[in-house]
Amino acid sequence: AELERLSEDDATAQALSYTHDASGVTHDSYQEGSRCSNCLLYSNPDAKDWGPCSVFPKHLVAEGGWCTAWVGRG
Repeated sequence: AELERLSEDDATAQALSYTHDASGVTHDSYQEGSRCSNCLLYSNPDAKDWGPCSVFPKHLVAEGGWCTAWVGRG
């Protein structure tokens, strides 16, 4: 089945302060430059625009998004 794009209004998304656009994040735990595409939980780092995330298994997240579950690839 095709995955749906995650809504910023989703309850889990809100609990994790998810946003489609990391450039405007002011959250205390945000690290400059962090975004979904460079997160360990973004399970297909080659995905462009929207990709799968293990935190939101039934949805796609924005490549340039961010949430508090962000873990740097390293």
